[in-house]
Amino acid sequence: MEIKKEKEIAVLFGMSLGNDDGYASLKELERLAETAGVDVVGKLFQKAKEITPATYIGSGKVLELKELIETSGANLAISDNELSGSQINNISEIIGVKVIDRTTLILDIFAKRALSNEGKLQVELAMLKYYLPRLSGISGTSGRFGSGGVGMRGPGETALELDKRKIHEQISKLETQIEKIKNERFLRRKNRNQGNVKSVSIVGYTNAGKSTLMNLITKAGIYADDKLFATLDTTTRLLWLAPGKQIVLTDTVGFINKLPKAFAPAFSATLEEVASSDLIIHLIDITDKHREMHEKVVLDELEKIGAQEIPLLTVYNKVDVLTTTEAIELRKQLPHDAIYLSAKKNENIDELKNKILDTLF
Repeated sequence: MEIKKEKEIAVLFGMSLGNDDGYASLKELERLAETAGVDVVGKLFQKAKEITPATYIGSGKVLELKELIETSGANLAISDNELSGSQINNISEIIGVKVIDRTTLILDIFAKRALSNEGKLQVELAMLKYYLPRLSGISGTSGRFGSGGVGMRGPGETALELDKRKIHEQISKLETQIEKIKNERFLRRKNRNQGNVKSVSIVGYTNAGKSTLMNLITKAGIYADDKLFATLDTTTRLLWLAPGKQIVLTDTVGFINKLPKAFAPAFSATLEEVASSDLIIHLIDITDKHREMHEKVVLDELEKIGAQEIPLLTVYNKVDVLTTTEAIELRKQLPHDAIYLSAKKNENIDELKNKILDTLF
């Protein structure tokens, strides 16, 4: 007889120490939770001058969280800030339900989205590196932390039951496997470069429409959906733009704010492809209410990997959603040399192709 899994119902909570828009981050956390299949029934936010070491948020806020949990019937609390094992344990003991953080939630989504062998290896490695220093801190949660569901899925799940020595051994083994794949990818890219084939990468904040654009231009058949991190694996396709004019087009995983450090290796394939590109297409959701902040996240990441000198095309997607008046007003505010298109409706794609041709050939 199959046991029906309890639906996960969550309250989200977060804290900001500065002038950053914590409310916007909490809204994004809500979308991440929905992507993971969690129902969100409440949100709690605090602006504070300092972190409370034992519970991250203030003790008064923890009690507010407990009350919100009880009145809403939630069985899960998700923190927008990364928590230590002891903080997870302390909050869980007070509020009486399982507690996870933003990093754990993203790990869960990645575990479900990774399709390639490398993607699965990267997710398992990130899981082990994240949970290893937290194992002792979460051991006293009376099963509330490791009770299954969000945060305990994916290829790293069984490894968490091993002792720390075996986890270190598994981390070393995964790193060796990933390094081998990385070297193979380097050789493929080297061969492409020797063939003088131009390389173009599509980058953008998660859910900007990169996979939809890639499918439209190359018929790649990538899974695309209106969800954060709908796809995790990097996809590369050859594309003829004109007779004798061929490029390699790469669709990359979406960037996101507050990307945990544990995920830097998981983005290595994407970042390597982008850093070696001849041209970068920065795809932006023109309907995004936090467009400017998300553009900055992407541009900052490009600078970190040394890709800021590579020619960049700014492309605004989803123009089909705008009214004529909205489109006119936005164009007055946005870069005059940008391209405006709809990947979903196949609008203005030829302009993009011609711009790529003019830039590279």
